[in-house]
Amino acid sequence: MSGPLRAALKTYRKFEHASWLPTGPGVVGSIDVGGYCLCMSLIAWAYELSELILAGTLPRRWMHVQGVARKAQVLAGVVGDDAPLLEAAAILHDVGYAPDLVRTGFHPLDGAYFLRSVDAPKRLVHLVAHHSCAIREARLRGIADKLVPFQDEEGPVRDALWTCDLTTTPDGEPTEFRDRVEEIKQRYGPRNLVTNFIEEATPDLSAAIGRTHTRLRQIGLS
Repeated sequence: MSGPLRAALKTYRKFEHASWLPTGPGVVGSIDVGGYCLCMSLIAWAYELSELILAGTLPRRWMHVQGVARKAQVLAGVVGDDAPLLEAAAILHDVGYAPDLVRTGFHPLDGAYFLRSVDAPKRLVHLVAHHSCAIREARLRGIADKLVPFQDEEGPVRDALWTCDLTTTPDGEPTEFRDRVEEIKQRYGPRNLVTNFIEEATPDLSAAIGRTHTRLRQIGLS
C-alpha cells in the first residue's frame, strides 16, 4: 500500500476512534484545533479517499465514479437523510479495482474488504459489496459464500446506487440503461464471465432502476 494512502487511512482511523468525537448523519469525525471544531463529512472523506486510490492508477475509473456520484446527487431526494451515504457509496463503489487493494479479483468484494479494514460505516461497506447485483457475478465466480458476511439491504439506497452505476458510462457521462448494458457486453465480448453476468442480472438491475424512477415520480422529481 502506498505511503500517501497509508497516511490517509491513519488520519481517518484517528478521527473515527477518538472518544470525544461528535456524532450525527454524515459525520466521519472532527478534531479541535485552537478552539475550532474542524469536521470531516462522510462525503468529503469518501471523495478524498476515492481520488487518492483511483485518480493516479485508474483515471478512467475515477472519471466513472465521479459521474456516478453526480447522479447520486440528482437522486438524493429519493433516499432522504441517507443522501450522504448514497453519494459516498457512489464515489467509492469501484475502489476494489485498484491494484493495491486486489485480494480476490472481484472488485465489489475487494472494495468492501478494504473499506471494512478502515472501519468505514457498515452500511457503506455493505452497499459497496453488493453494488449492481454483485451476488450474481459472485455466483458465476464460485465465491458467493464470501459475500455472506455483507448484507444486501434491498431498499431505496441500494436501488439508487445501482441506478447511478448502470446509467453512467465508463467516462462518467449519463447514459441509458440499455446502452450501458450493450457497452459492457461489447467491451468484454460474448464468452466473458462479465457478459454472462450482465445478461443474467439485467432483469434485477432493470427492476431496481424502475423502482427508483417510481420513487422519483412519487416525490415529483421525475
